[in-house]
Parts: sequence; C-alpha cells; structure tokens
Amino acid sequence: MTDYIVRATAADSSIRAFAINAKEMVETAREHHDTTPVMTAALGRLLCGAAMMGSMMKGEKDLLTLQIQCSGPAQGLTVTADSAGNVKGYAVNPKVELPLNAKGKLDVGGALDLGILSVIKDMGLKEPYVGQCQLQTGEIAEDLTYYFATSEQIPSAVGLGVLVNPDGSVRQAGGFIIQLMPFTPDEVVEKLEKRIAEIDSVTQMLERGMTPEQILEEILGSFGLEITDTLPAQFKCDCSKERISKALATISKKDMDDIINDGESIEVKCQFCNTAYKFEVDELKEIRN
Repeated sequence: MTDYIVRATAADSSIRAFAINAKEMVETAREHHDTTPVMTAALGRLLCGAAMMGSMMKGEKDLLTLQIQCSGPAQGLTVTADSAGNVKGYAVNPKVELPLNAKGKLDVGGALDLGILSVIKDMGLKEPYVGQCQLQTGEIAEDLTYYFATSEQIPSAVGLGVLVNPDGSVRQAGGFIIQLMPFTPDEVVEKLEKRIAEIDSVTQMLERGMTPEQILEEILGSFGLEITDTLPAQFKCDCSKERISKALATISKKDMDDIINDGESIEVKCQFCNTAYKFEVDELKEIRN
C-alpha cells in the first residue's frame, strides 16, 4: 500500500483529521491524460482533496464528485471518488502552459482563474446533494476550505500539494484536511489556528519524507492525536466496453443510423482514463437494435 489515507481524531474527538500521500495516484492520472506540469498540479490537488472527502462518506456505494467550471485556460476539472479511496478524474484542457507564479510555483490559480466549485454527493437518495461556492483563489486547497465553511458550516483547514519533476513526472503529492466539530472549545480553536499558521507547506513536509501519520502528528501532536484507521488510495476507473455500449444506446436512432451508414468502425474514449474502445459496424447495429 504505497498511497493511502489516514483518518484520525484529536482533542477528545473535537477535531477530526485526514491525510493522504498520493504520488502514484497523481502520476497515474498524469500518464492517462498526458497533463502539462501546471495541470498535473491542478488535477492532482483535486484528486487528493476528493479522495479524502470520499473517505468521509459512510456508504459503500456513496459517490462524491468535485467539479470546477472556470474561465481560465484549464476550462474545468472533474474528479469522482468513492468511500474506499478510489478516485478518477480529468481536466477539460490538460495541455495548459503557463509561466511560474510570483512565488516561483506552478500557477494553478492562473490556470483556473474565476469559477465555480460544485460538490455533488450521491448517497443513494432520490436526489444527490449539491453544494456550490465561487473559487476564491483557484489554488484548490483554499477553495475547499471556503466550501466547507460556507456550504457545510464546518470550520476546516485544507492543505494540498503536488510537486513535479523536471521531466514532468510526479515527485510528491498529498495533503490534509483538519475539521473542527461544533463542540470544539475556543482555546483549542485558537491553539490550532496558531499551529496551522506555523507549519511548512504540504510539499515541504512530503519532501522531508513525512508520512500522512507524521504530517498529522506535526499539526496535531500536542492535541492528543489518535489515528483511527488507514485505507489504500488509488486512481481507478470503472469504465468497460459494456458501460460504453450502454452510453451509445442512449444516442437517438437517427444519429446511430448516420454512424452505421458511414460503414466505418468507431473509437470511443473514456473521459476519465482515456481508454479507447473500438466498435465495429455489426456491434453498432446490435446496440441500435
């Protein structure tokens, strides 16, 4: 288990915490989508956030989707996570090239610019829960912090980081989410705010070789940290030829006839993992019928 999520509590369960290391998960996403460094960072941060948020859900079939629609060159990002640490996702434009920002970092905020973050939770009810907020900085961690505060009324601290090697591959990826329960004493809140202001960035901690447990220990060690469990995390797409066939079956008969009459096989790619599925004319006729 190289990539994994840690769940923990602290301060007599008045704080709940999550941390992830996700180097392989983000590298798999990069390989599937051939993202540029800034888009590797953008998609990687959202994958890390979604994986931890997915692990907050209770039901085996619960699904969480984080969707960013934005005015920047990235155009948007979509990531889906389940409660077992599996995530998948894609960028609308994986090929954005931008100079480094004023801090000498990958300019994720510039790639996204203004936009909306939607959080969609499908928990098997008639309608999924949808929460939305405006992007605050486009840096994703700050946007998720703002979402938790405004849409779910949960004071939170979110840290996310992706470090990219000169060859474009992923060097480090991970993050944490710290949340305060409604009964957290004021002195604990003040002490935690001070502690979070003092810590290094996520990528600095990962570069020092710190594990998710050690990252939480660094932040919450003086609050009586208790690790409750760990679960593996991975980039995993559940697409299949059968699922793509079902999607093709929703096309109107007229449009399907036009495709069939071309007399050529077609190739359909999964948005989430770029896997290509080929359908011969005979297969298309079967789907049409």
